[in-house]
Amino acid sequence: MTDKLSIPAKEEQDLHIAKHIEPEALPAIIQPVMALAQSDAEKDMLLLSLLTAAGSCMPNLYFRYGLTGKKYYPNLQCFIVGSAACGKGIANLALELVSKVHEAQPLVIAGDSSYPGFYRQLEKQNGRGYIHESEGSVITDVWRSSVANYNTALRKAAEHEPITRNRANNSSVIACPQLSVLLTGTFSQYKALVPSIENGYFSRLLTLIINDQQAFNHQYVEPGSGSNGVMRVAAERLYGLYEQLYFAKPMEFRLSDEQRARLGQHLENAYPMLMRLLGSNFHSVVLRMAVQIERMAMILSALRIQSTDRFTDRIQTGLHCSDADYQTAEMIGNKLMLHMAAAYRMIKGTEQPSVPAIQPIDQRQMLLSLLPAEFETKTLLEEAKAQGIPRSTVFRWNDIWVQQGKIVKLQHGIYKKAI
Repeated sequence: MTDKLSIPAKEEQDLHIAKHIEPEALPAIIQPVMALAQSDAEKDMLLLSLLTAAGSCMPNLYFRYGLTGKKYYPNLQCFIVGSAACGKGIANLALELVSKVHEAQPLVIAGDSSYPGFYRQLEKQNGRGYIHESEGSVITDVWRSSVANYNTALRKAAEHEPITRNRANNSSVIACPQLSVLLTGTFSQYKALVPSIENGYFSRLLTLIINDQQAFNHQYVEPGSGSNGVMRVAAERLYGLYEQLYFAKPMEFRLSDEQRARLGQHLENAYPMLMRLLGSNFHSVVLRMAVQIERMAMILSALRIQSTDRFTDRIQTGLHCSDADYQTAEMIGNKLMLHMAAAYRMIKGTEQPSVPAIQPIDQRQMLLSLLPAEFETKTLLEEAKAQGIPRSTVFRWNDIWVQQGKIVKLQHGIYKKAI
């Protein structure tokens, strides 16, 4: 007999991100830009691209993390993996977003740079920069020369660790590099950049995998239409934010006590399952994801700063994260962790097609493992939202868990995991 509560495979392999975020929940500055994307895949690529690019334009903004209170800045390093026909070109809108800032203050650094050239440019820009390359091979081709390989510099920049240069007649140190990186390319280009799971860059490089193929679109842009107007306005608004932060005193971003506790507990609960499924080499991804989530929450919060905030207490006392922005950042981080798990499996594989079949972690199993031994429906829905799982889907999953004996219904809205 057919199980009426069987789950379509696609429900357990839903790796899309933006479709789980209400458009109005995003900062107003990027809402019109996001509207330019047509498919779920394009929305995911565009969202990650915009956050990465915007973060490169936020000076004097930081948060503290860890027992030492180390400062972290809003700089993401990301690689979008996809085939030639998946629509990766939409990520180039991120370059338009930073264009006004770059005109006023050089920001963009070419990926096709020798190490000395890369270092000099980053040094000239006071350690701040944005690398944007639509073909990952631009960097990997350059890196084949030991003189041009700045892989170590990118790894250090991801943690804001000093990058040094020592020559017989000259030596210098970039004490605190703040570098954002956005790359797109095929899996073979990605693997050339991250050749093994032991490579330290793997856990520092957020990875988004796109399996969708872009449908043929025969529409033509009419004169005066297209993305130009939208991007011009967004670039102007981002420049206004950049100016505010540039002339402000260093500003600390803070999660609330509840948000900080949630972040720590959530990753602590996910850790054992991910280690069991993927092995100990994946542990650095989980540990670093806490920093990545807080970076994204900081970028989202900063994008909400308005020109009228210049002299308000909000700016003077630091930047605080709303629950909505925290929830958005956490969900994005959770989804990206599944993408990185898929990348982890692909790197370990022997085949190197342009985009191998994704083998994501079973989200239903992940959700159940993250729930406490006894939980209420409210807790279930909150955790599902953080994982980007629709409300209707999670209720169906809950019924299946009861049917399979994995949980027991104690009373209305209260359940207990079966021992």
